[in-house]
Amino acid sequence: MAKETEFDIPEAMRTFADKSVDQARKAFDDFMAATVKAVDKAETSAKSVHEEARTANKQAIGFLEENLAASFEFAQKMVRARTLEELQAIHSEFIQRQVSAAEAQTRSVGEAITRAASDLAAKVKP
Repeated sequence: MAKETEFDIPEAMRTFADKSVDQARKAFDDFMAATVKAVDKAETSAKSVHEEARTANKQAIGFLEENLAASFEFAQKMVRARTLEELQAIHSEFIQRQVSAAEAQTRSVGEAITRAASDLAAKVKP
């Protein structure tokens, strides 16, 4: 059997190396914890954005339904009108209602965008 060769490292150097490995392990553990946290935040943000998009889509469909219903009502009233003045009044009323509806819908969309941006910003903050 071959004689083992001694490998003598001074104790101070062993202690230093041991501490260096421990520090590297701690740094790696901290890095991994930060990475997991960042990935979790990204997933949460993505879910939030997805939910906000779903809500916005539902809202857009609701607005479309409202606007189409108003347009059909307008067309029905126009078909039933008997005089030029009545046609003019129906048209004027329709335009006023649509402008009001557009303002309300724009305000609602703006509020939803502001909420979504605030929610996203709060979730992304460290």
